Amino acid sequence: MAFTTTTTHDISSTRDAQKFVEKFEGALGKGKGKKFYAYKVMMLKKWIKFKRDFENFKTACIPWEMKIKEVESHFGSSVASYFIFLRWMYGVNLVLFGLIFGLVVIPEILMGLPYGSSPRKTVPRNEEKTAMDFSVLWDFEGYAKYSVLFYGFYNNQRTIGWLKFRLPLSYFLVGVGVFGYSLMVVIRTMASNANESTGDGDDGNYNFSFKMFTSWDYLIGNPETADNKFASITTSFKESIVDEEESNKDENIHLTRFLRVLANVMIICCLCGSGYLIYFVVKRSQTFSKMQNVGWYERNEVEIVMSLLGMFCPPLFETIANIEDYHPRVALKWQLGRIFALFLGNLYTFLLALMDDVNEKLAQEDAVKNVTYWTLYNYYNSTTNINGTDTTPPPLHPADVPRGPCWETNVGVEFVRLTVSDILVTYVTILVGDFLRACFVRFMNYCWCWDLEAGFPSYAEFDISGNVLGLVFNQGMIWMGSFYAPGLIGINVLRLLTSMYFQCWAVMSSNVPHERVFKASKSNNFYMGLLLLILFLSLLPVAYTIMSLPPSFDCGPFSGKKRMFDVIQETMETDFPPFVAKILSSIANPGLIIPAILLMM
Repeated sequence: MAFTTTTTHDISSTRDAQKFVEKFEGALGKGKGKKFYAYKVMMLKKWIKFKRDFENFKTACIPWEMKIKEVESHFGSSVASYFIFLRWMYGVNLVLFGLIFGLVVIPEILMGLPYGSSPRKTVPRNEEKTAMDFSVLWDFEGYAKYSVLFYGFYNNQRTIGWLKFRLPLSYFLVGVGVFGYSLMVVIRTMASNANESTGDGDDGNYNFSFKMFTSWDYLIGNPETADNKFASITTSFKESIVDEEESNKDENIHLTRFLRVLANVMIICCLCGSGYLIYFVVKRSQTFSKMQNVGWYERNEVEIVMSLLGMFCPPLFETIANIEDYHPRVALKWQLGRIFALFLGNLYTFLLALMDDVNEKLAQEDAVKNVTYWTLYNYYNSTTNINGTDTTPPPLHPADVPRGPCWETNVGVEFVRLTVSDILVTYVTILVGDFLRACFVRFMNYCWCWDLEAGFPSYAEFDISGNVLGLVFNQGMIWMGSFYAPGLIGINVLRLLTSMYFQCWAVMSSNVPHERVFKASKSNNFYMGLLLLILFLSLLPVAYTIMSLPPSFDCGPFSGKKRMFDVIQETMETDFPPFVAKILSSIANPGLIIPAILLMM
């Protein structure tokens, strides 16, 4: 029995050996397969190299990937997460830019009536002298106000051009589609991040051992890449040390709770004061708008005050938050939430005050509408006696026609001013607060009375919470303002593009890593959650104006209609068969829409 078992084992070993020899006989230098095997090995190596090069090529094709990796290696994943978020926002806005310009702006430019052909596309006679002044254009008045940048320029003709393009319908659907696409992308990104976070295993066991023995990439051949990898590993160790210290820290729970309550009371007082200040300034600006020859500050007081509040309140909140003694990651989320409340309160206070102005303009419209109709009626029904012959007067020049206030364009102008003001304040803050401060510390440290780098003023740290919330609320203004100013989305694309290069340069040249470097969470879902909330809150004012307020009678694609959404009903009645229009009207019944919304929620 033992002999049989041994024989079976020997036969099996012999067969394995024969298979090995047959498979690798080329490598052993015997048999006719030597050249084929050498060719196969060479092709396999080339295929492996090709796959590696292709992966490197794909990485190089990702916009700003190497810049972000460099920032991450020196400042940690928390700072890098901001630039990843900025890149994602740029991609979303690029798609929105394509939608608005491809389906609204370009058709109006190519197929719509030219400038000067109608009152809505012509500067009024009393504004012509100053319409090209820089100060006027800088405030988006004059020729800028009567251009494709703003709502009032667009035709209300049902179809335009030889393509019979339905511009009012396209304007409405694109305005709604901007919110629909943004909602879809944000939710999809949140779901993708959640799946990645769930798929990651628990790496908390033997964390330092893994980092010590498995962090280095032995395929690195570039000295600069090796330096970045070294900095990245060092930063990773700092992040893990902070996490370990926080998990083992003892604290006086009663004192901590008292300090946290005190901090929240102080921050709530700041928020209330900020909201009151915004409301007061907006009401003052409405008074200034009725006065003649007001100064530059009076014209831009709202934008200046809102920008200054956004610049000084976040550092104040961060100073107050130092007494709470949270983990850096938790402290960042609290800081984000407080700045979110600040910006949200300021934005909605601004909107409420703006709605008062809109209501005043709507009250003026009825009187102006009657004046316009009577002026045109009397002009075209009068006769002029020339050489004893009664003749009809020539057409009234569009610049001389009385016109309404066009509240939609005024709302768009306010949002564009606010966006441009925010851009300037952000860039000036980086130049003065980061770059010039870093230059002063670097060159004056040798001849100063104390160590400027270790003491006051020292180098600036990158403000993650302020920059993230600045992006989120800037995007909220874009979502709200793009319906009244289609050109606003183009301004935002340029802003995000320049911000990536400008802020990457500033953070690498002027900032230092945080004293307590901490690891960002494995997903950016907290940022996305804030963005989703601001998307919903941005939709509310736009939906209110579409459903409740009458459009201006002499400007914009919806002039002549009782409500903006009447363009949908008009399309169903005119372009669809009667039975289809009846079905769609039944679907649009609020009794079906409200339950559907509740079901989706």
